[in-house]
Amino acid sequence: MITYALIFAFACYGLALLLNLYRVMTGPELSDRILALDTMVINAIALLILYGILRSTAVYFEASMLFAMVGFISTVAYCRYLLRGGIIE
Repeated sequence: MITYALIFAFACYGLALLLNLYRVMTGPELSDRILALDTMVINAIALLILYGILRSTAVYFEASMLFAMVGFISTVAYCRYLLRGGIIE
């Protein structure tokens, strides 16, 4: 039963990734594109965790933690670059 739930979750998060990719490509404003990229990072983290559950290994959980940290830092750096024109002052 858990296998069917995981397959359904994979399909839902895969569809969400595709919809976010559409928003990144056709976003009316730059802020919409940044938010879509951040949401893509969250969906990718969810896919990593689901794959870790499917394979019953902890390596994917650690990879998702690293991906979360890098995704957060990259979003903050990109927003700061857009607002101030530079990342490091």
